[in-house]
Formats: sequence, C-alpha cells, structure tokens
Amino acid sequence: MDENYNGMNQQPGDDGAQPTQKRPPMPEELGGTRVAPQASAAAPSGSETPGPKEPRRHHPGVRAVLLGVAGGVVGAAALTGVLLGTGVIGKTSATFTTGSSQSITINPSDNDTSTARAVAAKSLPSVVTVSCTYDSGEGLGSGVVLDTEGNIITNNHVIEDADSITVTINGKSYDAELVGTDSSSDLAVVKADLQGDSVTPIEVGDSSALQVGDWVMSVGSPFGLEQSVSQGIVSALTRNELMQSSSGNTLYTNLIQVDAAINPGNSGGALVNDKGQLVGICTLYSSDTESFAGIGFAIPGNYAVDVAQKIVNGEQVTHAYIGLSMQTVNAQNAKANKLSVSQGAYVAEVTSGSPADEADIQKGDIIVGIGGTQITSADGAILAVRSHSIGETVQVTVMRGNDQKTFDVTLGSDEELQRQQEEASNQPVSDINSYVNGNGTGNGTGQDNSQLLQQFQQWLQQQQEGYGYGQRQR
Repeated sequence: MDENYNGMNQQPGDDGAQPTQKRPPMPEELGGTRVAPQASAAAPSGSETPGPKEPRRHHPGVRAVLLGVAGGVVGAAALTGVLLGTGVIGKTSATFTTGSSQSITINPSDNDTSTARAVAAKSLPSVVTVSCTYDSGEGLGSGVVLDTEGNIITNNHVIEDADSITVTINGKSYDAELVGTDSSSDLAVVKADLQGDSVTPIEVGDSSALQVGDWVMSVGSPFGLEQSVSQGIVSALTRNELMQSSSGNTLYTNLIQVDAAINPGNSGGALVNDKGQLVGICTLYSSDTESFAGIGFAIPGNYAVDVAQKIVNGEQVTHAYIGLSMQTVNAQNAKANKLSVSQGAYVAEVTSGSPADEADIQKGDIIVGIGGTQITSADGAILAVRSHSIGETVQVTVMRGNDQKTFDVTLGSDEELQRQQEEASNQPVSDINSYVNGNGTGNGTGQDNSQLLQQFQQWLQQQQEGYGYGQRQR
C-alpha cells in the first residue's frame, strides 16, 4: 500500500510527476522535541537488508477520467432506478434481517444533511490553514486550534524546516512560531500571534470510543481550498504504518482509516465526529495517484492532544520502550542461519536493565508476537510496541531455538534513550575527528579520514533518528 503524506507543496518548476510514497518536498529538520526509534546492532550473519523501493510514477490521462465519470453516472442512474423500484430508497426507514437472524432498523434521517451542516458550522471556525516558506519554495497544510492562547496542532511534516509560518484563521492571517515537535509521531504545535483577537478552540471528543461505521467529517484545506469539509465513515481502526525518510522513521500507530476525503493540504486538519468533536488529525492517504482514492488515515485525537499538551507545557514527549535491537527475519537469512522460523524479528541485542532484559528475553530469540499481534518483521515489532502505552504489560512470544516461549513485559519509557541520542548528536567535531584518527586507520578500506568522518557523522544521524544499518530498535 502506497502511503502519501498530504501537506501541499507549492514549488516553482514542479512538473506534476511525483512518487506515490512521499512527504511534501520540504527541508529536513526543525527544532523541538525529537523522538525516534532506537539504535542499531549487528544483524545475524547471512542477513540482507533490502534497500528502499523505488516509488512508481503515474500519468493518468484525461480520457480515463472522463470514462470513469461517465460510467459512474450511468451506473448510479441504473442503481437508483432499481432501488426506487424495489422501495429500498424513498422510505423513511427499513428493517433488514442478517444471516444470524438479527433484526436491524436503519433510519435515513439519522444522517441527513442537517447533521453535516451543523457539524461543519461548529468545527470550521476551529480549523486553520498553515502556510510555510522554505528554502525550496512554499507549502501549506492545515491545523486545529487547541486553546484560546493560539496554540495549534498540525503535522510535523507540514512545518518541518520552515523558514516562516503563518496561519489563516477565519479569513485573517497571523504570524506563527514553532512551539515544538514530536517528529517520530508526525505531530507539532505552532502558536499564532493573535494580537488580542479571540479564537475558538475545537471541542475534543473521545477517539477511543470510535467504532467501524461511525460517521466522520474531515475539515481542512485540500489543494489550498480553505475551509473545506468531506463526510464519510470510519472504515477501520488500529492501522499501523512505518514510513522512512531522510529525517528518520515516523511511526503511525492505531491510525483511524476513513473514506472521508483526505487530500494534499488536509495534513494537520481535523477529523470530527457527528457532534463536531475532534477525534483525529488527518495525516495520510493511500493512493496510486496524487489524490485521495477512498482510503485516508488520521492520528487518533486522544493521542494527538496528549502529545500537543506535553509540547505546550514544555515536557518531553516519551514513548513506550522495550529495549531491543532487532533484525527482520526472512526466508533467506532464516535458511542461512538455520533458524526455526522464516519470519519474525531477530533479537540482535538486549539493552541491560531494559524491560526486555528484566523479562528474560535473550539475544538470539526471534519475536513472533507482541500483545496479540503477529510479528513478521523488525518494523512490525517497533509498531507493535509503540501501539501500547508506557507502563502497560504486554505478552511477547518468541522462538528460542525450536521452543516457543511467552514473556510478560512491562513497557518502559524511552526518555533515557532520547537523552543518549541527543548527546551523541551533539558530540563535538573535535571528538569525532579524534575518533577517526584513533580508529579510522589500518582498516584496509583505502578510505581517507574525510570519508570516515562523513560515514561517522552519518552514523550519528541515523542513531539520532532511530535506525542503523539494517536494524530497527524500539
């Protein structure tokens, strides 16, 4: 599934052909809270780490679009005739019996247009357009007013490395400054200079109460069309995605999947329920084209608001931590290393004193399940851990040789890990040079110190952003 970030870039010279898996071409790093997965460790011998897949490019034609629209019109007309003829539509209510003999009554008036009008009227004043300038051009996304002080939740990929930020609230523009970010969960907070004006914070609902089939509305600025809404339903819950870019891993856990349209420019906008309450921050869509194709994703509102409040309060944003370095097990390296299973997450290293260490998980174990989720890769293990909370106890199932074992692991916080990564990233250049001079000679590679220095700096960057050479850690 191709996952697309949906901030909207406005760069000069754009030829319209963009890869399907992307974030807007914005510069790479901005200050604030930086949280990442974890450091790497050695992979099991015989393993190979595949490189990133080259994104596909698409060139849809106008003729195909016209044929699709025409076919849709004819099909809709035929379907409407059948439904009218059979009396399925045109009634005030209808009762159906399912295969399990359960009787269900549907009242069309429950979701008539008055609901959409009321929800739009309530939520639109609390959703803003976020405009940014970068070295490479301009871009825009959306944001949600969090409080009367002018703090606004948006996506990190909307404001990442922005030289300047402005927000448009109810048709009026304000300068804004970055408060902080949590790049690994793609959330950020900016604050508008309201100059005495008042704003309407969004009412926050309970995203944990959502069920598949619930009515929802996306609110934002798709393709720069400010104050736009689109209604739909919750298609699925607890979707997980891990996306990689030059700025590190972004872990999307427990995502809300919807069929309400989410397009470029909707990033950071609101997903609201039928009471006009915030239940998600619109973030991704899945499509083989440059626009929405019926599958969109939002970060759960409960999680987004919790992260945003920590950023506003100046607190460090922390995440669940297990203390493992892992390598994906596949058929090739399983055969080469005579492993007992052909998929899972190989434990390459266990951090001393970590939750995994205390639970007696050992180097060489292959994780095949976490908290009821089947694990087929190291990335999957990262996402499974991150989908749980700090202090939560989860069952971790491993293969130790030919024996299957299950451990209860109480997840910790990655606060200490973040501190170590920050120290590594701030290591003085002189220390790096000393490292190169002391360790970079006599290795038979034929590389000079400048090349080794560049490699070491790259390694530090990867450590900071949470992934090393073929390893994933969480």
